[in-house]
Amino acid sequence: MPVPVSSLPPVLQARLSGRDLIVFDGVCVLCSGFFRFMLRRDRQRHFSFATAQSPLGQALYAALDLPLTEFETNLVVVDGQIHQRLDAFSAAMRRLGGPWALAGLLRFLPGVMKDPAYHLIARNRYRLFGRTETCLMPGPEVRSRFLPGGFGG
Repeated sequence: MPVPVSSLPPVLQARLSGRDLIVFDGVCVLCSGFFRFMLRRDRQRHFSFATAQSPLGQALYAALDLPLTEFETNLVVVDGQIHQRLDAFSAAMRRLGGPWALAGLLRFLPGVMKDPAYHLIARNRYRLFGRTETCLMPGPEVRSRFLPGGFGG
């Protein structure tokens, strides 16, 4: 179930300022690949970004009572709702629209199917896809897509 942004502390609500946002693990190769995928396809610039390791990412994970070092999920904020796990991917794809919106149908899978599959990949993502020693270092144009406090770690 998505969590409404309105349930976050007021300071975090203000930092999100009504934007759609993707928060991802900046050292996970799979997660950074998702970021690059979204960056290339989000031609309407719906999404801003933040790494989970950044001050903003850490504040969001803390407010949602999620681990602050072993990131088991990306967060996707769309229309004032915070999505996690496979529902986050589904929400992002729906927001992209076009043929990508078909992947949004994944949200209809029962939790008993999608949650174990998601957790299996999340727990093994570094072993399967790799990990970098540092967060990615985007150039100025890409960095402009990150919310204030959304980069670093």
